[in-house]
Amino acid sequence: MSSPPSKENLEIQTYSVSPEDEQKQVANISKVDDAVAFLLENEGKYQPLTEAEERWAVKKTDFILLPCLFWTATMGAVDKVSLGTAAIFGIKQSNHLTSHQYAWTSSILFFGSLVGMWPMSYLVQKYRPGRVIACASALWSCFTLLQCACHNFAGLAALRFLMGFVECSIVPSCSLIISVFYLKKESPHRTALVFAFMSSVINGGLSSLASVFGNAIPTWKYIYLLVGSISFVWSCAMIFFLPDSPINAKFLTTREKVFMVRRVASNSTGVASNTWKWDQVAEAFMDPRTYIVMMFNLGINLPNGALSTYSSIIIKNLGFSSVKSSLMGIPTGVIATIATVFFTWLGARWTNRRSASAMLSLIVPIIGGIVCYCSPHSNTAAQLVGLYFMYFYFASYVVMTSLVQANTAGNTKKAVTYGFNYLGYAAGAITGSQIDTTSSKKVFAAMLSGYCICMFLALVYWIVTAWMNKKKKAVLTAEAEETNEKEIVHVEGLEQDQILDITDFQQKHFFYIT
Repeated sequence: MSSPPSKENLEIQTYSVSPEDEQKQVANISKVDDAVAFLLENEGKYQPLTEAEERWAVKKTDFILLPCLFWTATMGAVDKVSLGTAAIFGIKQSNHLTSHQYAWTSSILFFGSLVGMWPMSYLVQKYRPGRVIACASALWSCFTLLQCACHNFAGLAALRFLMGFVECSIVPSCSLIISVFYLKKESPHRTALVFAFMSSVINGGLSSLASVFGNAIPTWKYIYLLVGSISFVWSCAMIFFLPDSPINAKFLTTREKVFMVRRVASNSTGVASNTWKWDQVAEAFMDPRTYIVMMFNLGINLPNGALSTYSSIIIKNLGFSSVKSSLMGIPTGVIATIATVFFTWLGARWTNRRSASAMLSLIVPIIGGIVCYCSPHSNTAAQLVGLYFMYFYFASYVVMTSLVQANTAGNTKKAVTYGFNYLGYAAGAITGSQIDTTSSKKVFAAMLSGYCICMFLALVYWIVTAWMNKKKKAVLTAEAEETNEKEIVHVEGLEQDQILDITDFQQKHFFYIT
């Protein structure tokens, strides 16, 4: 039996060319996506799937992959936001935290993310992203459990920093995995399900459960014990099971894997490649959309930083007990999830209007911010309604993330771009958690500013991508297409751009979703 082909022994099309051109062709083999070797190994071995079998392969992926990604991402978010709930159950008193130190305990997690962003982005690209995020999940679970042993600001801050260092892998890893399993039109609502804002629901439920365990240890420690233990057990299972592409998905047969790889190749964004390419790094730095989305994430996570850190405290200040305050936070996750699912569904079906969908989703949180800003603190109902409305912001974040997934080609460029996105996320969360909470007016004014800036940036992204599409069309019209374009490698039924690990800038026929 012959050994399976690899990138080193893929057959290159031969032509009568000069030695210099031949060297260029050999050098170009590095552009081939790793999935090509898998397709060549299995070419001609299997009959194509029937329509019913195709639907089942996609549904099976939905039923197995999406819950795996959802629980991994959500437990990381629960670890992160549990600080806000722990605050109303005594963590500030147990660790002798001043208000200033508490704000920095929240912020320092995102400083850890800023430091860890580039190392983790490199690991996600260089190694299997499924394995990377599962190992990172096990680490942040351990750091969550260790917080129970903290008794001062220094220890708590150190562990929060380490948590942020590894947790920054969540969004890049999950985004990369979704982009290589689903078509562009399918990814928005799948992204919404994976990043569903259910951390508030789970955190509220676990917090209320922890409150009935007695007083042997402080309630906030029970919260961390529950969250950390559940997260650790789950991450250990994911180390052995979570795939990073259809090629190593244990729940798919080889025949189904071939179908899924060929299907997703039509995205022209790459399927699998673990080669770090510095030219793609440079292109990510030169792409204006990288900075637009980074600034969008900064603006949208300024309210997020404030809400995740202080929402439980804000609710308690309205006159609710600690247990009721934790339970009153549950609707925030439900509202954010419903809003996200709806607007990503709208964005996927409203052709080339995904940026508009993000803009529309920001209208509701702007109304909520205005309600909270204008209504008196004594009007509990108005304050709660306004606070809940502000959680619609999460829909715009996920819609813009789905745009990055659809509009970025080249595996290294995707890893770097997702890193930039998280840079904006961390910077916004740091800023939001440092808002002066002695004045509720200042908090809600800052949130309103963030929402309005993000609406403007979504419009800018729309204009820039439309301009880039127009520019590409003009180039195609001006240049005569070569009918005898030489191929690096040939896979039956797939175009060159669909099987090469090259960027959206390098693909003539790659047009952006606006």
